[in-house]
Amino acid sequence: MDLRHLRHFVAVAEELHFSRAAARLGIGQPPLSQSIQALEAELGARLFERTKRRVELTEPGQLLLGEAREILARAERAAVLTRRAAKGEVGELRVGFTAAAPFLPMVPRIIDAYRRAHPDVHLTLVELPSKQQLTALADRRLDVGFIREPRFIPEPESFRFHDVVREPLLAVMRADHPLAGREVVPLAALRDEPFVFYPADFGTSTHEQVFALCAAAGFRPNVTQDAREAFTIIGLIAAGLGVSILPGQLRQVALEGVVYRPLDTPDAVTTLQLAQRSNESSPLVKKFTGLVERIVPFVPPIPDV
Repeated sequence: MDLRHLRHFVAVAEELHFSRAAARLGIGQPPLSQSIQALEAELGARLFERTKRRVELTEPGQLLLGEAREILARAERAAVLTRRAAKGEVGELRVGFTAAAPFLPMVPRIIDAYRRAHPDVHLTLVELPSKQQLTALADRRLDVGFIREPRFIPEPESFRFHDVVREPLLAVMRADHPLAGREVVPLAALRDEPFVFYPADFGTSTHEQVFALCAAAGFRPNVTQDAREAFTIIGLIAAGLGVSILPGQLRQVALEGVVYRPLDTPDAVTTLQLAQRSNESSPLVKKFTGLVERIVPFVPPIPDV
């Protein structure tokens, strides 16, 4: 029994006339009769009562009709879904993002554009630090990820990156801090300040960038308080526990008593990138990355602070 037999059977069952069913199927009546006979022989059941004047379904035929319609519908649905999956139109796409990424207008814009263009793709959004996203991409637990540009990448040939947004790194401090009155804060002036910052083992690229930036200025940040979330860092700064250096878009967290100031070095920048596996063949990923490259064909300039 194959789908061809079932299509022939359904046509006869719905027409209750072999000639009309044959015309509907675009085949001759003898091959249609042979197909029905072969199906009956295989099932060991008579499906039609035939006379010269009429064709009627038997009780087994009536039972088979419902099942056959369902099988054919599911087969057609499977074919349609397979074709759409090959085009990247259905399935699940797992997208990683850093905690600050949604504060960058470009990221919600990309997600919304993709969702509107591909409403039948289920988007699973996963918040992870940048390094953990790269591990998840390598392990195929993520499909793409919005990450901060890492300084060191194990096996860099395993990944492809597309720059999305470049933004400044800002000094974050209480409004009553002695440096808060300056329009631009000298990086070296933070040498002896207590820092509230991400722990080294948390996996944020911001940690690498800030420590490298401070090392170039001749000091190592004195981290006196760890916090894994940017919002927590800002809240602890408001409580007077120290200062920090964070991506500029976080200045949208307008916590009372906290100010954001640009640093005096042109190297105080951070880039949000879209990361994917270099050997990626998934149509879903290709559709997503293609959309990103159309929306962000080049890296926009750093916005004014």
